[in-house]
Amino acid sequence: MTPPESEPIDVLLAEDNPGDVRLTEKAFEEGSVLNNLYTVPDGIEAMKFLRQEGDYADRPRPDLILLDLNMPGKDGKEVLRDVKADPELRRIPVVILTSSAAEEDILESYDFHANAYLTKPVDFEGFLEVVERIEDFWLTVVKMPPE
Repeated sequence: MTPPESEPIDVLLAEDNPGDVRLTEKAFEEGSVLNNLYTVPDGIEAMKFLRQEGDYADRPRPDLILLDLNMPGKDGKEVLRDVKADPELRRIPVVILTSSAAEEDILESYDFHANAYLTKPVDFEGFLEVVERIEDFWLTVVKMPPE
């Protein structure tokens, strides 16, 4: 349980599937951790958000990134490479949350310094459980880097 004086955690979800966005939002709403969940539909918007450009100029730098690999425009692997190559962004933990279970995707994600790789379950209950576990581990157990 989060102490009442805790600051909310800012989470960026980069996900192009509206159904998965809704499921993630629902799971975070039901969770026990104070959080602000921001969503972007693709990798181009994710990088704009992270660099606080344009419409995202007033958005906070997230404490955690949930990243889908298969997005239009700039895919999740490209975003991961850009984040981990940027000295101002590289300490933000990145959790890959994707439908791909391909060994090549898993290996490349870790090669590009993903902090975790999770495959989305196909059923509703399984998906909610995965998001709840992400919240529990990354937002209550792990010590996050200071800003």
